[in-house]
Amino acid sequence: MMKTYLWMGMLMVMSICKAHEGRNFVHSDMLKTMSANDKAAIVMVYFGTTHDDTRALTIDRLTEQVQETFPDFKVREAYTSRTVIQRLAKRDIAKKTPLEELDWLKRHGYTHVIVQPTTLIEGVEMEALRREVAGVSGDFKDLRVGTPLLYTPDDYRAVAATLGTVPSDGRAVVWVGHGTYIPATAQYAMLGDVMNVEGHEHHFVVTLEGYPMLSDTEARIRKSGAERVVLCPLMFVAGDHAKNDIAGEMKEQLEAKGYQVETILKGLGEYEGIRAVFIDHIRFSLHHKMTDIVERKKVYATPGYEYRHDE
Repeated sequence: MMKTYLWMGMLMVMSICKAHEGRNFVHSDMLKTMSANDKAAIVMVYFGTTHDDTRALTIDRLTEQVQETFPDFKVREAYTSRTVIQRLAKRDIAKKTPLEELDWLKRHGYTHVIVQPTTLIEGVEMEALRREVAGVSGDFKDLRVGTPLLYTPDDYRAVAATLGTVPSDGRAVVWVGHGTYIPATAQYAMLGDVMNVEGHEHHFVVTLEGYPMLSDTEARIRKSGAERVVLCPLMFVAGDHAKNDIAGEMKEQLEAKGYQVETILKGLGEYEGIRAVFIDHIRFSLHHKMTDIVERKKVYATPGYEYRHDE
């Protein structure tokens, strides 16, 4: 059964595998290490949402697509927001945290697991997830954490290409992300730069809580000559932030400055191109393990080791 999947995915995997090798990943084929009685699973990790409409179009759709793409794996879901989990529980909707899902998999005999986040950047949510997973790594034969949406330059280009399908038509298309209070917020600025380089010069990236804010970008929007603005959430789901902060507060701020403002309340998970990036990251994780600089320095210190420029 696993061999069938391996052959079907080989060509797609080969195009992905070169992206990280020689840097912070090493080649390691998870499927080849599995014995007859081993069981494999994928845990899709979401922040979560209490909004049923956007959940069906984003979270449910991606989970279904992952199961369709990897039929030999048990695909499970986990939410990281304890607040969302508690609110859903009051409606008799049960969602587990990543650690609770991993405990369930352990108790049901799963040995090889990929934990795939749906966060946008390598920020505080990713740091927390990696630490949690590392704490239970001994419970499995092989436990791996995939990368967020934006990780390699190719990821940025793929995301820019998808976002660029929203036509500007003389408008300024403003993508609004959550943002973060740590230096990782620079990844939003990088996405904006890549979009510009890739020819989507009327698309702008801003954040609600980080850099760049709308106030940092409004002068560039005005300089573009656009009198109309369309606001789009740069978030996996179009939940509270999209409906209140973007379609409410930010829309009103721009209208007060004289812009005609439209909103497209469509979560990133609704875009096929975005879901494809996450699925590619799962494929990559099937064939690669992440290393860290401490491990690599030990290798560099080995007598007779010769450093290569691509490391």
